[in-house]
Amino acid sequence: MGDTLNEGRTTAAREDGVVVFLIGMRVNSFAAVRSWWPVAKAMGPMLAELRRDRDSGLLGFKALRGGLREAYIVQYWESREKLLAYASAPDRHHRPAWAAFNRRLREGRGKVGFWHETYIVPAGAHESVYMNMPAYGLGAATGVLPVGRRGERAADRLRAS
Repeated sequence: MGDTLNEGRTTAAREDGVVVFLIGMRVNSFAAVRSWWPVAKAMGPMLAELRRDRDSGLLGFKALRGGLREAYIVQYWESREKLLAYASAPDRHHRPAWAAFNRRLREGRGKVGFWHETYIVPAGAHESVYMNMPAYGLGAATGVLPVGRRGERAADRLRAS
């Protein structure tokens, strides 16, 4: 994602379905650095691995903060199958990180929290508008185009394909 502004109204170029995966952590005890720091730093290598592999299915992501205690990442995936394949692949970063994370959660006794949510969004069931913005969110992940090419109104863009 760059800082170049796209003047006027744009929308995400993707018309196919998309999987939106939210994953985050909450620091419940700042003093318990050994519990939450490994969780916080585990995501970087996974995202780097996914960015290197164009066939992984990860379209893009955005890291966000929710106050002092929370951090999360919004990920956009090509398909549910590719997300699940990555999550279960024994030779990728996720499986060992997940096993270590689960051990740490048990040992940490509530000092760090974790959550994720997965949304499978079929074609025609998502729309976006960005006004005078650099490419952002799904638009950063898949490219943007002028709103008029997909319909001027949200109702036009939210139609079953």
